[in-house]
Amino acid sequence: MTQQLPRIALLLPSLAAGGVGRSILHLAEAFCAAGHPVDLVLCRAEGPYLSAIPAGVNIVTLQPRSDLVTRLELVRMDPAGLTALARPVLLTRHPAPVQPYLADLARYLASVRPAALLAAKTPTNLLALWARRLSGAPTRVVISERTQLSRSIMLSRKWRWRHIAPLIARTYPRADAITAVSDGVADDLAITAGLPRGAIDTVYNPVVTPGLAVRAAAPAPHPWLEDDGSPVIVAAGRLVPQKNFTLLLNAFARLREQRAVRLIILGEGPERPRLETLTHTLGVSGDVALPGFVDNPYAAFSRAALFVLSSDYEGLGNVLIEALACGCPVVSTDCPSGPTEILQGGRFGELVPVDDIEALTAAMTRTLDAPLPAETLRRRGGEFSLERSAKRYLQLLLPTEFARTEKLNPDGKASSM
Repeated sequence: MTQQLPRIALLLPSLAAGGVGRSILHLAEAFCAAGHPVDLVLCRAEGPYLSAIPAGVNIVTLQPRSDLVTRLELVRMDPAGLTALARPVLLTRHPAPVQPYLADLARYLASVRPAALLAAKTPTNLLALWARRLSGAPTRVVISERTQLSRSIMLSRKWRWRHIAPLIARTYPRADAITAVSDGVADDLAITAGLPRGAIDTVYNPVVTPGLAVRAAAPAPHPWLEDDGSPVIVAAGRLVPQKNFTLLLNAFARLREQRAVRLIILGEGPERPRLETLTHTLGVSGDVALPGFVDNPYAAFSRAALFVLSSDYEGLGNVLIEALACGCPVVSTDCPSGPTEILQGGRFGELVPVDDIEALTAAMTRTLDAPLPAETLRRRGGEFSLERSAKRYLQLLLPTEFARTEKLNPDGKASSM
């Protein structure tokens, strides 16, 4: 009789659009393929990626408790940490949306007792560590920081974020492993929270999957990509200030004065009305399309003449890797952090200063005129593979099981991965 492999739990607030949800679903698929039972633990079972949950993954939906009960549980759990808990948790009028799910997550850990739990994003990381302590379960907890903590603190309007660094400094060391999605995020976490840099492991996101090439060859999500007209530039991301599509539209308007070219921005968000108004103000509304969220952006990247990332900041910049893996030439702002690591300082695509319209316009012009070979770009994107990322996460989540599997498979291929 074959012994069942250890159970792995993956914790997310929801399956909202964005790179975090896609990355966790990719890992869930890889862990299932390797033979592990996988629980996808969601605070809220909502979001566009619900339909993309891999077969075999068990969905666990947590139930919230009253905010007062949650705060009392935290005081009881860590009375010595009241100073760190006070401002960001106990006294704040607007607690983190995941906080009410603490008791039910602790109940899940105590009853199911998964061998390991992987959490992603700062509030969810804290929730996972609190729940493990409250439950008394022996579950290993690995946490993943996704964006620069200092940037989150600086840009957030929420009072609790101003006081979160001491809480992170107290809580994160209780994790069995601390990971970050880029060296830039890891460096920033160490500085901002006062954690030892050596205690933070960079694990790049599992961006390139075995099925990416098939999806890239699927029908295009917009007719411009198949009409043999003027070149199409593509961008993708939530329509939020962080992505700075205002910069891209202004640079595109200048580029449009020089040559026939079109722009498609894939994604949805609260900035849509303002961006649509800006296209009219700039006189480029006829050459800009905002078709909203698409579940297969790879079919756009593989046909575009250029992909542009215009963000003010990123954790890694998954979409930049996805474009490379599709063989699409890229231009990116040199924002913190991720793009310079992905593009190796400009070797695989031009990097321009953040919020510099002239520099972005010039870089787009040069790249359209002299793109790098598609195969060179595909090889670079392929280095951020699901197999590589999943293997490293398994090593951190289940070190004993991973070492045993590696010993049985000296060629380095763990299980079916």
